[in-house]
Amino acid sequence: MAVPANNTFPSGGTWFDTLHKTFADVPVDSYNDNAVPTSDFLEAAESLTTLFDVLGSMAFTPVKNDMVGNIKKVRDRQLAAPAESETLQSLVKNELKTKKHTASEGLLWLVRGLDFTSQAIRHNLLNPSDELSSSFRTAYTNTLKPHHSFMVKPIFSAAMSATPYRKDFYSKLGDDQGKVDEAAGTWLSALERQVGILKTFQGTKAAKW
Repeated sequence: MAVPANNTFPSGGTWFDTLHKTFADVPVDSYNDNAVPTSDFLEAAESLTTLFDVLGSMAFTPVKNDMVGNIKKVRDRQLAAPAESETLQSLVKNELKTKKHTASEGLLWLVRGLDFTSQAIRHNLLNPSDELSSSFRTAYTNTLKPHHSFMVKPIFSAAMSATPYRKDFYSKLGDDQGKVDEAAGTWLSALERQVGILKTFQGTKAAKW
Protein backbone atom coordinates (compact mmCIF):
# COMPACT_ATOMS: atom_id res chain seq x y z
CA MET A 1 0.00 0.00 0.00
CA ALA A 2 1.32 3.45 -0.89
CA VAL A 3 2.32 5.77 1.93
CA PRO A 4 0.14 8.90 1.89
CA ALA A 5 1.97 12.10 1.03
CA ASN A 6 2.73 14.58 3.76
CA ASN A 7 0.46 17.52 2.98
CA THR A 8 2.07 20.07 5.30
CA PHE A 9 4.69 21.03 2.69
CA PRO A 10 5.17 20.75 -1.10
CA SER A 11 7.41 18.08 -2.60
CA GLY A 12 11.03 19.19 -2.34
CA GLY A 13 10.03 22.25 -0.31
CA THR A 14 9.25 23.22 3.25
CA TRP A 15 6.26 24.27 5.33
CA PHE A 16 7.49 27.86 5.02
CA ASP A 17 6.75 27.69 1.27
CA THR A 18 3.05 27.24 2.09
CA LEU A 19 2.74 30.53 3.96
CA HIS A 20 0.65 33.21 2.29
CA LYS A 21 3.05 35.82 3.61
CA THR A 22 6.13 35.57 5.80
CA PHE A 23 7.73 38.23 7.98
CA ALA A 24 10.56 38.40 5.44
CA ASP A 25 7.91 39.79 3.03
CA VAL A 26 6.99 42.67 5.38
CA PRO A 27 8.67 45.89 4.10
CA VAL A 28 9.80 47.68 7.27
CA ASP A 29 10.53 51.35 6.48
CA SER A 30 13.92 51.94 8.06
CA TYR A 31 13.84 55.55 6.81
CA ASN A 32 10.64 56.25 8.74
CA ASP A 33 11.38 55.13 12.31
CA ASN A 34 11.12 51.46 11.29
CA ALA A 35 7.45 51.82 10.44
CA VAL A 36 5.79 48.41 10.12
CA PRO A 37 3.00 48.21 7.50
CA THR A 38 -0.18 47.01 9.15
CA SER A 39 -1.68 44.83 6.41
CA ASP A 40 1.54 42.98 5.59
CA PHE A 41 2.34 42.35 9.24
CA LEU A 42 -1.14 41.03 10.06
CA GLU A 43 -1.07 38.71 7.04
CA ALA A 44 2.32 37.36 8.14
CA ALA A 45 1.02 36.88 11.68
CA GLU A 46 -2.03 35.02 10.36
CA SER A 47 0.24 32.75 8.35
CA LEU A 48 2.31 32.06 11.47
CA THR A 49 -0.74 30.80 13.36
CA THR A 50 -0.84 27.74 11.07
CA LEU A 51 2.33 26.61 12.89
CA PHE A 52 0.09 25.64 15.79
CA ASP A 53 -1.76 23.28 13.44
CA VAL A 54 1.56 21.64 12.57
CA LEU A 55 2.22 21.14 16.28
CA GLY A 56 -0.85 18.94 16.03
CA SER A 57 -2.42 19.06 19.46
CA MET A 58 -5.82 20.41 20.47
CA ALA A 59 -4.01 21.84 23.49
CA PHE A 60 -2.62 24.53 21.19
CA THR A 61 -6.08 25.65 20.06
CA PRO A 62 -6.41 28.27 22.86
CA VAL A 63 -2.93 29.57 22.02
CA LYS A 64 -3.83 29.93 18.34
CA ASN A 65 -7.25 31.42 19.09
CA ASP A 66 -5.68 34.00 21.39
CA MET A 67 -3.33 35.14 18.64
CA VAL A 68 -6.09 35.16 15.99
CA GLY A 69 -8.31 37.19 18.33
CA ASN A 70 -5.62 39.81 18.80
CA ILE A 71 -5.02 40.01 15.05
CA LYS A 72 -8.75 40.71 14.64
CA LYS A 73 -8.65 43.55 17.20
CA VAL A 74 -5.89 45.27 15.27
CA ARG A 75 -7.54 44.68 11.89
CA ASP A 76 -10.92 45.98 13.12
CA ARG A 77 -9.27 49.28 13.99
CA GLN A 78 -7.48 49.34 10.65
CA LEU A 79 -10.75 48.81 8.79
CA ALA A 80 -12.49 51.49 10.88
CA ALA A 81 -9.79 54.10 10.24
CA PRO A 82 -7.64 52.96 7.29
CA ALA A 83 -6.00 56.33 6.59
CA GLU A 84 -4.78 56.51 10.19
CA SER A 85 -3.65 52.89 10.34
CA GLU A 86 -1.27 52.30 7.44
CA THR A 87 1.49 51.36 9.87
CA LEU A 88 1.17 49.69 13.25
CA GLN A 89 2.80 52.63 14.97
CA SER A 90 0.40 55.16 13.43
CA LEU A 91 -2.55 52.88 14.20
CA VAL A 92 -1.65 52.84 17.89
CA LYS A 93 -0.96 56.56 18.14
CA ASN A 94 -4.18 57.49 16.37
CA GLU A 95 -6.33 55.06 18.32
CA LEU A 96 -4.98 56.35 21.62
CA LYS A 97 -5.98 59.90 20.57
CA THR A 98 -9.59 58.68 20.69
CA LYS A 99 -9.11 57.57 24.33
CA LYS A 100 -9.56 53.94 23.31
CA HIS A 101 -6.97 51.17 23.31
CA THR A 102 -8.66 47.95 22.14
CA ALA A 103 -6.40 47.52 19.10
CA SER A 104 -3.32 48.84 20.90
CA GLU A 105 -3.80 46.28 23.65
CA GLY A 106 -4.49 43.59 21.06
CA LEU A 107 -1.20 44.44 19.36
CA LEU A 108 0.62 44.32 22.70
CA TRP A 109 -0.60 40.76 23.30
CA LEU A 110 -0.01 39.79 19.67
CA VAL A 111 3.62 40.90 19.92
CA ARG A 112 3.99 38.93 23.15
CA GLY A 113 2.59 35.85 21.43
CA LEU A 114 4.91 36.28 18.46
CA ASP A 115 7.86 36.81 20.81
CA PHE A 116 6.96 33.58 22.60
CA THR A 117 6.77 31.64 19.33
CA SER A 118 9.99 33.04 17.90
CA GLN A 119 11.93 32.44 21.11
CA ALA A 120 10.70 28.85 21.30
CA ILE A 121 11.73 27.99 17.74
CA ARG A 122 15.03 29.89 17.99
CA HIS A 123 15.91 28.11 21.25
CA ASN A 124 15.12 24.76 19.69
CA LEU A 125 17.20 25.40 16.58
CA LEU A 126 20.16 26.48 18.70
CA ASN A 127 19.83 23.49 21.03
CA PRO A 128 19.49 20.41 18.79
CA SER A 129 19.41 18.03 21.75
CA ASP A 130 16.40 19.76 23.36
CA GLU A 131 12.85 18.56 22.84
CA LEU A 132 10.22 21.12 21.81
CA SER A 133 8.56 20.98 25.22
CA SER A 134 11.73 22.30 26.86
CA SER A 135 12.16 25.12 24.33
CA PHE A 136 8.51 26.16 24.53
CA ARG A 137 8.54 26.16 28.33
CA THR A 138 11.66 28.32 28.38
CA ALA A 139 10.12 30.75 25.90
CA TYR A 140 6.84 30.86 27.83
CA THR A 141 8.67 31.70 31.06
CA ASN A 142 10.54 34.52 29.31
CA THR A 143 7.58 36.07 27.49
CA LEU A 144 3.93 35.35 28.27
CA LYS A 145 3.99 33.78 31.73
CA PRO A 146 4.75 37.01 33.67
CA HIS A 147 1.65 38.60 32.12
CA HIS A 148 -0.79 35.70 32.50
CA SER A 149 -3.27 35.23 35.33
CA PHE A 150 -3.34 32.11 37.46
CA MET A 151 -6.36 30.96 35.43
CA VAL A 152 -4.60 31.25 32.06
CA LYS A 153 -1.22 29.79 33.01
CA PRO A 154 -2.48 26.16 33.25
CA ILE A 155 -3.99 26.38 29.75
CA PHE A 156 -0.68 27.40 28.24
CA SER A 157 1.26 24.99 30.41
CA ALA A 158 -0.88 22.16 29.02
CA ALA A 159 0.05 23.23 25.50
CA MET A 160 3.77 23.19 26.39
CA SER A 161 3.40 19.59 27.57
CA ALA A 162 1.53 18.58 24.40
CA THR A 163 4.27 19.47 21.93
CA PRO A 164 5.30 16.63 19.60
CA TYR A 165 8.69 14.97 19.66
CA ARG A 166 11.35 17.07 17.98
CA LYS A 167 11.93 14.62 15.11
CA ASP A 168 8.19 14.39 14.37
CA PHE A 169 7.79 18.17 14.31
CA TYR A 170 10.69 18.85 11.97
CA SER A 171 9.61 16.05 9.64
CA LYS A 172 6.37 18.01 9.14
CA LEU A 173 8.34 21.10 8.12
CA GLY A 174 10.24 19.43 5.29
CA ASP A 175 12.16 16.38 4.08
CA ASP A 176 15.47 18.20 3.86
CA GLN A 177 16.59 19.48 7.28
CA GLY A 178 19.10 21.80 5.64
CA LYS A 179 16.33 23.52 3.68
CA VAL A 180 14.16 23.66 6.80
CA ASP A 181 16.95 25.27 8.84
CA GLU A 182 17.65 27.83 6.11
CA ALA A 183 13.97 28.74 5.65
CA ALA A 184 13.39 28.87 9.39
CA GLY A 185 16.41 31.10 9.86
CA THR A 186 15.20 33.63 7.28
CA TRP A 187 11.67 33.60 8.71
CA LEU A 188 12.86 33.89 12.29
CA SER A 189 15.34 36.71 11.67
CA ALA A 190 12.63 38.87 10.10
CA LEU A 191 10.13 38.00 12.84
CA GLU A 192 12.62 38.73 15.61
CA ARG A 193 13.53 42.09 14.06
CA GLN A 194 9.90 43.18 13.82
CA VAL A 195 9.07 41.96 17.32
CA GLY A 196 12.07 43.96 18.59
CA ILE A 197 10.95 47.09 16.73
CA LEU A 198 7.42 46.84 18.11
CA LYS A 199 8.52 46.04 21.67
CA THR A 200 10.72 49.15 21.63
CA PHE A 201 7.84 51.24 20.31
CA GLN A 202 5.41 49.81 22.87
CA GLY A 203 7.81 50.84 25.59
CA THR A 204 7.58 54.50 24.59
CA LYS A 205 5.25 57.10 26.05
CA ALA A 206 3.48 57.45 22.69
CA ALA A 207 2.20 53.87 22.95
CA LYS A 208 0.93 54.02 26.53
CA TRP A 209 -2.70 54.34 27.65
